[in-house]
Amino acid sequence: MSTRSYQQFIGGRFVDGSGSGSIERRSPATGDLVARYCDGTPEDVDLAVEAARIAFEEGPWPRMSGMERAEVLNRLADLMRTNRDRLVRIEVEEVGKPVRFARGDIDGAAGLTRYAASLAMQMAGLTYTNIGEGKTALISREAVGVVALVTPWNFPALILSQKVPFALAAGCTVVLKPSEFTSGSAFEIAALAAEAGVPAGAFNVVSGYGATVGDHLTGHAGIDFVSFTGSTRTGSRVVGNTSRHLVKSSVELGGKSANIVFADADLEAAADGALMGVFFNNGECCVSGSRLFVQSSIADDFIAKVVARSRKMKVGDPFDDDTDVGALIDHNHLAKVTGFVRSGIEEGAQLVLGGNVATGTVGHFHEATIFDRVEPHMTIFREEIFGPVLSITRFDTVDDAVRLANDTAYGLSNYIWSKNIDTVLTVAKRLKSGWVQANTIIDGAPQLPLTGVKGSGFGYEMGQAGFEEFTQLKTLLIQTGPRAPVFPV
Repeated sequence: MSTRSYQQFIGGRFVDGSGSGSIERRSPATGDLVARYCDGTPEDVDLAVEAARIAFEEGPWPRMSGMERAEVLNRLADLMRTNRDRLVRIEVEEVGKPVRFARGDIDGAAGLTRYAASLAMQMAGLTYTNIGEGKTALISREAVGVVALVTPWNFPALILSQKVPFALAAGCTVVLKPSEFTSGSAFEIAALAAEAGVPAGAFNVVSGYGATVGDHLTGHAGIDFVSFTGSTRTGSRVVGNTSRHLVKSSVELGGKSANIVFADADLEAAADGALMGVFFNNGECCVSGSRLFVQSSIADDFIAKVVARSRKMKVGDPFDDDTDVGALIDHNHLAKVTGFVRSGIEEGAQLVLGGNVATGTVGHFHEATIFDRVEPHMTIFREEIFGPVLSITRFDTVDDAVRLANDTAYGLSNYIWSKNIDTVLTVAKRLKSGWVQANTIIDGAPQLPLTGVKGSGFGYEMGQAGFEEFTQLKTLLIQTGPRAPVFPV
């Protein structure tokens, strides 16, 4: 396994960072050194923002037609497909996720890029001709300017692609700060973007830590819009940084999603959905269905079914196609997950599966873990665990299910399993989250926007709404013909 080394990507090329330090990334599965990135500095951020500002004010990218930008983004999507195996390997090495999920991430990232390309050709405005004699109003949509993008470690390429292609499609220029754990795919995709024809300075990447690079970037006076994905705690700090210059922001934050199974559901599909909801991507997923609510009349049999299936989950080598749960991101996060498991036991939840660090491995692995009889006052009910830990709570009525689902500080996603369309529509309307799915889980398409409410943030990613986050409206009112005087001559 060779070690990849990356400089900062500023002004269309790789350049040395201004600092002398580096960040070493070791595989969470093996401990092997897989990558080195620059330990970025505020000076690196300043150079990247300056490059993006020059590219926006003077460069060709914002002045290209939508068709021209679309052609470049489609070439980028093609290059991501061509380089799929390399990008997949980087995701597995740096994140520790199972390779079969990493393949889906890269395919999804390329698909998002291609969808964003289509939006570049549809940046439409409005015309009003009925507002008065001789008056015409034109409402145009323009690129918001230089944007700062901050992405997390759990889906490095996929969440990057929920932001960067949409910003570029709108004609913005970009400074991206990826997670210090998983920066490799950001640099690789930036290089592919340059190869595809994204002009110098339109897409810049600066690696580093949140306290230095992240804070300086999100509070920079040269930034016009900030889009952040990460924890609710860090998101609050980002919003505070943007407020210093009254900069628009969009933040997609944590979640504690309810996965509600009614008695009339397709129970085989719902059981598979229960596993997908919490073990997908090692449970390191903001839309994880980590709170499973099961109607009491079917609870014993359904929970037994879920537990039996979960016993067959394979935890181990993320490069093995049969692996279901890979390595957690680092030792600190593994300790955090084990702490939540201890709290579940201490607070009286019934541990029915797992509960331990996986044995016989050298990396940061945790067993697939399930708690039953979880009550709303318990920590594992309320806090985002971000690991392969499922909490199960039983309910009797629709009202009980809705009350339990909404009893959280978060509001990102929720899931419903029922064959009754009345139940689906009624419950979906009452759930306080930006995203609801029925009879499927952690599903979606590039056209569908994702947003949160409450502690899960605000703003949109993906879809037409996600594209429009990177734009602003301008109204032009034109008087044609003679204008009646307001003040007599």
